[in-house]
Amino acid sequence: MAYKPITDQQLRLYMTDLQNHSQRTAAARAGFSERTARRFDVDPTPPSQRKIVHGRTVADPLEGYWDTDLLPLLEKDSALQAVTLLRHLQSEHPLAFPDDRIRRTLERRVRQWRALMGPERDIIFRQTPEPGYMAQSDFTHAEELRVTIAGQPFQHLLYHFVMVYSRWEHVGVVLGGESFTALAENLQQALWSLGGVPQNHRTDSLSAAFRNLTADQREDITKRYDAFVGHYGMDASRNNRGEAHENGAVESQNRHLKKAIEQALILRGSRDFATIEDYRRFIDTLVAAVQAERTHLKPLPQRRTTDFTEIVVPVTRTGGFLVKSIFYSAPSQLIGQRLRVHLYDDRIEAFLVGTLVVTHPRGRGRDNGHRLHVINYHHVIHALRRKPQALWGSIYRDSLFPRTEYAEAWKVLQRDLPRRDACRRMVDLLFIAHEQACEAELAYLISADLDAGRVPEPGALVLLLAPKATVLPRDVAVAHPSLDSFDALLGASA
Repeated sequence: MAYKPITDQQLRLYMTDLQNHSQRTAAARAGFSERTARRFDVDPTPPSQRKIVHGRTVADPLEGYWDTDLLPLLEKDSALQAVTLLRHLQSEHPLAFPDDRIRRTLERRVRQWRALMGPERDIIFRQTPEPGYMAQSDFTHAEELRVTIAGQPFQHLLYHFVMVYSRWEHVGVVLGGESFTALAENLQQALWSLGGVPQNHRTDSLSAAFRNLTADQREDITKRYDAFVGHYGMDASRNNRGEAHENGAVESQNRHLKKAIEQALILRGSRDFATIEDYRRFIDTLVAAVQAERTHLKPLPQRRTTDFTEIVVPVTRTGGFLVKSIFYSAPSQLIGQRLRVHLYDDRIEAFLVGTLVVTHPRGRGRDNGHRLHVINYHHVIHALRRKPQALWGSIYRDSLFPRTEYAEAWKVLQRDLPRRDACRRMVDLLFIAHEQACEAELAYLISADLDAGRVPEPGALVLLLAPKATVLPRDVAVAHPSLDSFDALLGASA
């Protein structure tokens, strides 16, 4: 029951009724308890004339310790938590503080000290968005979506671009981590999808993109980013480190975006996609454009700018080149040449004097502690056909097979045939797939042989791939229409 102060009128009523009634009855008629009545019997001073005394009803457990032990620590660093101060007291005065009984008292005391004597705190200044002024970009992890590609867990990020005024958004699937390449490629795609350029583009502190980089590399990325936004005529801004609310428009939208994707995946009935492109198309269908601020945007430049990282690499005698410690194959004709490689988030493109000569999906990480190899068997099949025994010990043999059916065939050939025959037969299978451009069809036939317990035989499979012979008729009767029929048609149309 909430406490209500006793009034002078209640006291006068009690004193009057006390002349004719018992103490209990008189107190009840006045509206207070019998215990309160006994206090008034001892001291009949009206409530309005009583002096209110505020004070503790129990002894202060921190008396003698707050000013000497705790206050100097708080004044030195106000970030100290109450539980840390309690542990300090317990270590210094174990007999006085044997347990955590005073923890709540100490938390209230620290909270009160911060409110009265603590340092100034930052204030969030909410802003009124302007149409066409600011866009914000952010990367967000997507592991909680539990998406799989062809049955395998798909580790990825989502790049999120949001126009602050209209909440127009663009989403990109990022295969690697936060990097300048991922930011530039997806930001550029967002701007061209938007059809205009905002005045200001805001990101977080980009600390993830700078992680593990040298000072020169960080400076290089900073210059490239400044050149990128300069090409589009945007101003670049960053929120202060640890102040996520300064990028609040996109940060709050991240939660809504992943919730929308989660709900769409539930409706879809499956979180598995055949390819990454299928997943990207699925994401694109969830993002709707808003036209509210297009008229306030600056026009796009005539062309796009660089949204990749460029390096120059030599093609070695091993039939490929290294990019960020990952080996990529190349046609043997390029051995000894220097290629200019463009690194995108999901692919690499290699150029020789302006001509695109090699493209690969971008590889990342290491394979069981060993260097990762990204191999296109078309690049090496002719050399392998001349030296098929090289297949057995090749360091990138397992990366050579274009489909799982070919890898399964190699396991069977290794098991059932001598080394020489196994290598020759496997190389012949790859050569057939390359020469006749029948990789998928041959994989189906290989799978049928393996399911039937047969060792794949290239000669037999070639016969199954050969087109069926057809017999053309020798004599074809052609009836020529009379010219009178054309005159009849012309007359009917006239």
